[in-house]
Formats: sequence, structure tokens, C-alpha cells
Amino acid sequence: MVKVLNLYAGIGGNRKLWTDVEVTAVEINPEIAKIYKDFFPNDEIIITDAHQYLLEHFKEFEFIWSSPPCPTHSVCCRFLKGQGIIRYPDMSLWQEIILLKHFFKGKYCIENVKSYYEPLIKPQEIGRHYFWANFHIRHIKVDYQIGTMNRQASKEKQIPEYLALHELKDFNVPNKRQILRNCVLPKIGLHILNESKINKKLF
Repeated sequence: MVKVLNLYAGIGGNRKLWTDVEVTAVEINPEIAKIYKDFFPNDEIIITDAHQYLLEHFKEFEFIWSSPPCPTHSVCCRFLKGQGIIRYPDMSLWQEIILLKHFFKGKYCIENVKSYYEPLIKPQEIGRHYFWANFHIRHIKVDYQIGTMNRQASKEKQIPEYLALHELKDFNVPNKRQILRNCVLPKIGLHILNESKINKKLF
């Protein structure tokens, strides 16, 4: 059984299809953590800052998944510029990549959205996501994206999101659409975990 650290866990989209894993999930929002615990009662869920937890505990795990906050890297920053909103990109993303690349002995994957700027460290790509990992991730076809920004998308493409919203109907949390948009598709999460098991480390 693989000992996994799942950082910025959200409601566990990336973790949904994982099996034969012992997961420690870290989520700073107590309401979101409650949903995660309801979905994955056997996981250990820790409510704290994931960035600091990684620094203090990374040596305790065999596989690490991290999905740091993406708003300051997203192409949405181009639209905000037109509204006079300009902000620094959150450099914790790059701090985690560098830390794990040089000091972690296991396998890792750090996920973020495609950025509005040229990435400082070259990622691998699937769908609308960047992935920084110390193993090769073969490409897979992505059939849909949860919470597509294109609200005119066909009903066929929106069906998975509506099904996921149904899963959240018993939870009293605001902005369920945004919670889902923050998820990595379960299919991608499973694919990457499987790739980590069969592919050798790149460095």
C-alpha cells in the first residue's frame, strides 16, 4: 500500500479513483475538509496550511500530490488586467517544485492550471493542466472538464458537472461550481498515480 500525501486536497477530485493507498490529506478550509472526510472516511484529514505541512513532513511519504492555488497563475490574470487588477504570482508553486525535485526521494506530482506566462520550469501537460513530476506521464485523452469557463458549452459536456453538483447537494457550502472547478478530474488523478508506479524517476 502506497503512503500518499495529498496536499490542497479540496473535496478529493484527484483522489476519487485511487485504491490500495494510505492517504494523508491536507486542506485548510474546515468546511471543504468535512466534505472530503465524508467522501473518504478512511483517509487522515489534517486542517492546516499545506505549504508548511509539506516542508515539515515530506520525508514521511512515498508519493506526494500537490495542487497549490492557481488564481495568480491562470490566464484569468489577463482579463483582470483590463479591470486594473495586477498582482504578483504566488511563488509557493515554484518553491514546492524545487523542494521536491532536490530533496524528496519518492515520486511526486505538482498540478496547476496552464499559466498566462512562460513556465519557469518546464511542465508536462494534460488538458488544461500543467504537471511537474519526477516521472514521465503518458498523455491521455480528456473527454471533458469540470466547470468549463465556456458557459455556452454543449449540454453533453456539462453533464458530468451537473452529476458532480448532485453529489454535493447534501452539503451546505457556497459556490459549489467553483469547488468543482478546483477539482482535478478523477480519471487524470488515477492515470498519474498509475504512471508513478510503473515509470522510473526522471532524476
